[in-house]
Amino acid sequence: MFIGHFAPAFVAAAISPSGPKLATYFIAAQLVDWGFFSLALFGIERMRVDPGATVMVPLDLYYMPFTHSLLGTGIWAIAMAGVVLVLNRNLVGGLLAGMVVMSHWVLDWVTHGPDMTIAGGEEAYGLGLWNYPYAAIPLEAGITLAAFAFYLKRTRGPIGPPLILLFVLTAFQAINWFGPQPSAAGPVLYLQALLAFAIATAFAWWVGENRYFVRRGGLATTAV
Repeated sequence: MFIGHFAPAFVAAAISPSGPKLATYFIAAQLVDWGFFSLALFGIERMRVDPGATVMVPLDLYYMPFTHSLLGTGIWAIAMAGVVLVLNRNLVGGLLAGMVVMSHWVLDWVTHGPDMTIAGGEEAYGLGLWNYPYAAIPLEAGITLAAFAFYLKRTRGPIGPPLILLFVLTAFQAINWFGPQPSAAGPVLYLQALLAFAIATAFAWWVGENRYFVRRGGLATTAV
């Protein structure tokens, strides 16, 4: 799952007027993937190309205990919540950011094959929705569009930036779904993933700078 991970980010930003802006929640949504691909660059966590892994994604994510185990994700979530709490001095925003990080494990558990662990042990879990493209594609697109629409409904501002963000996310997802599959795992693939996350976050920052909450009485606040 790629853009589906940003659905919780849109929702969190939409319900926290005094919390961090959208870009912070975008970072939270993919934080463990930021961690995974960064660690993979140094061989600490590992993946390989395996056409038989799942129908949609030919990647065997066979060693990622520090980022994609339930325990590992929980530690990243606590760290993210703590950073947001310190920097934004907002308890609700910190809790939401932590929950967005945890949502990553849940969504990956639904879509991945059995490569998600509880604490990095041998037993792995995953419902394998990636083996059913006609279910996985509508689900990911649907939750993303629904969360995006909810965010727009709860905020005000020029429509251009969020539509461009949606276009960028859709383009990345289309490449992921229908573009050429990687022939090998390595630094180029890892850096491409990190670049995609950075671009998405940059556009989310732009959107957050141009969206406003409208409180009762017509007063606006910029914290989105």
